[in-house]
Amino acid sequence: MEDPVLIEVLRGRSVESRHAGAFAVVDADGGVVLSAGDIGRPVFPRSAVKVIQALPLIESGAADRFGLEEAELALACASHSGEPAHVAAAAAMLRKAGLEPDCLECGTHWPSNSGAARALARAGEEPSALHNNCSGKHAGFLCTACATGHAPAGYVRAEHPVQEMVREALESVTGAPLAPEDRGTDGCSIPTYPIPLRAMARGFARIGSGEGLGTARAAAAARLRAAVAAHPFMVAGSGRADTRIMEALGARAFVKVGAEGVHCAALPELGLGIAIKCDDGAGRGAELVMATLLRRLLPLDDAAREALRPLAEPVLRNWNGIEVGSLRAAGPLAA
Repeated sequence: MEDPVLIEVLRGRSVESRHAGAFAVVDADGGVVLSAGDIGRPVFPRSAVKVIQALPLIESGAADRFGLEEAELALACASHSGEPAHVAAAAAMLRKAGLEPDCLECGTHWPSNSGAARALARAGEEPSALHNNCSGKHAGFLCTACATGHAPAGYVRAEHPVQEMVREALESVTGAPLAPEDRGTDGCSIPTYPIPLRAMARGFARIGSGEGLGTARAAAAARLRAAVAAHPFMVAGSGRADTRIMEALGARAFVKVGAEGVHCAALPELGLGIAIKCDDGAGRGAELVMATLLRRLLPLDDAAREALRPLAEPVLRNWNGIEVGSLRAAGPLAA
C-alpha cells in the first residue's frame, strides 16, 4: 500500500515538494477513529515512545527512592535541546543515584539549541553526554538499574535487565510483539523495535486513559503525564514543537516527537492516541500533521487555536526574512 501525500510545500503559489505518510487515531481498544496510509506497517518509533520507556523508572520505585522531582521525571521522557536547565536536571538525577555523568552510555553531541551550543563554545568547553538529547532518559535508566540492584554498566544492551523491563513495557502497552530478530539500535545506543502505527496509537491512548494498563502502570503513566504537563520545557526546549503544543494545551495533550518523521500523542479527555510517520523522515511534515489533527480533534479556544496555527500553517521565509512559501495539509489530511 502506497502512503498518500499529506503535505504540500509551496514556493509562491506552486507546489515545490510533497511529504507522503500515514497517521492513525486510535482508542485504547485499538478501534480506529481516523487514519490515512498504511497504519499496519511496522516503523521504528524512535524517541516518540520515551514516556513508555520511562514507566519502569516509576514502577520499580526508583523515582521515589531517589526523590526525583517532577521536572526530572519530565526530562526522563524528553528529547531535549541541551539547554542549561536540561543539563542540570540530568546531572541532578545521576547525583541522586550516586553516579557521575561518565556513567551515561548515550554518546555525546552538541546541544541542538543554537544559543546553548554557542554559549558552550564561547566558554571554551566541549559538550558532554549530559548535552545529549536523550540524557534524561538514560539518567532514568541508570536510576532504575541502581534501585533494582543491577549493575549500571552496559544498561543500553538488550540483555540488560533495565532494557528487558523497557521491552516488556513497550510490548504490553502497545500490544505489539517485539521480536529480537527485528530489533535495531537507536541513535542513543539502546534497542529499538519496529511497531505498527495502529499499535503505537493504541499505546498512547492507553497512556492517556489508563485503560488496559492495570492499576500500577496506569498510575505511573498518569504521574509521567502530569510531570510533563507541569514542565513542558523539559521535554523539548525553547521554541520546540512539543513544548509549544503542551504549553498551549497543558494536560489535554501529551505529545512526543521521534526521529525520522515520527510523532505521537495521547489525548486523555478523548481517550485517543495518535501516531504519525512521514515516509521521507521529515520532522516538519510530522509536526504539521500533528498540529492539524489536534485542531481537528480537540475543542479549542481562540488562544489555543492561535498557538497551534504556526505549526499547522507554517510560513517559509528566506534568510532576509521574506515570506517565500508555506506548507499546507493535502489529500486525506485536508479532507
